[in-house]
Amino acid sequence: MNKSTDGSLSMLASDNASGVHPLVLEALAEANHGHSLGYGNDPWTARMDECFRETFGGHVEVFAVTTGTAANVLALKGMLASHQSILCSDVAHLLVDECGAPENVIGSKLVGIPSPDGRLDLAAVEAHLQKTAGIVHHSQPGVVSLTQVTERGTLYRAEEIAALVDLSRRHGLRVHMDGARLANAAVALGLTLRELTTELGIDVLSFGGTKNGLMMAEAIVVLNPALADSYGFIRKQGMQLVSKQRFLAAQFLAYFDNQLWQRNAEHANRMAALLAESLQQYPSVQLNSPVEANMIFATLPEDWVEPLQQVSYFNLWNAATSEVRLITGFDTRHEDIERFLAAVADLEQRTV
Repeated sequence: MNKSTDGSLSMLASDNASGVHPLVLEALAEANHGHSLGYGNDPWTARMDECFRETFGGHVEVFAVTTGTAANVLALKGMLASHQSILCSDVAHLLVDECGAPENVIGSKLVGIPSPDGRLDLAAVEAHLQKTAGIVHHSQPGVVSLTQVTERGTLYRAEEIAALVDLSRRHGLRVHMDGARLANAAVALGLTLRELTTELGIDVLSFGGTKNGLMMAEAIVVLNPALADSYGFIRKQGMQLVSKQRFLAAQFLAYFDNQLWQRNAEHANRMAALLAESLQQYPSVQLNSPVEANMIFATLPEDWVEPLQQVSYFNLWNAATSEVRLITGFDTRHEDIERFLAAVADLEQRTV
């Protein structure tokens, strides 16, 4: 199966497979008129900064970057020393899918805390803290990093984040949020972005846009003013200070304008809910995690996987159990879902 398509094959592999929202493309085209100073000394960046402050709080500092890996790694680099460790879920993208970038760039150890549903468990975090505190042979925990939405498609409720922040504060730790899909979480929970981050005590946020309609724009949002001073240098040293930064800023301006981020995430979540509700009707399909945002984990009959991938490509998450991951995006169409479900219905009929 050729995973690269011309668009004729609908994609459930990832929201990274989605295109760029037309309003974002328009904003990029508008920013392309004439010349402007580089390295963030342009009016688009100034307006972007103001948009982030209106959204997250007037005191925040924002540093646009091009990739989620850069956002996560550089955000964390400004939060701890190399002898300190980062506690995260054992299925966190940070731990599993960054090719060791955090350890390589920061020099700090990542510690995976067992998290069957993707969410950090308070008791497990507390147990690790008690086990390592003050022992010179162990890296000392410095940061707790949580992912919203988690890698299992689950959500942290506001009270769960507040409890993690409280635990972290009692042990002198800072809190980072990988918010690659924060927009999907916010609309699912009916909360503002600020209510889900700043007001809960998150120190630094990696804010995602690429998965929700932007071309290639992510941001480090420093919510704790005490940490802000070093990030300009960290971004430059980390090779993420983009010379033509107005093209990153223009994407975020379109993203915040008329709540495009919210509309895109609402649509992606709605498509996932529609797909999940329909899949539950088939006896041969088992949903393995709550469908709370735009991600579905399901077990299919092994011989269904390849035929369905020919209809709409998706990732086989665990070959041993035939678990698959389906992700919807801002541009997933009803007809995409209907075509996929028609193929499921045909396979179910053959199975019976």
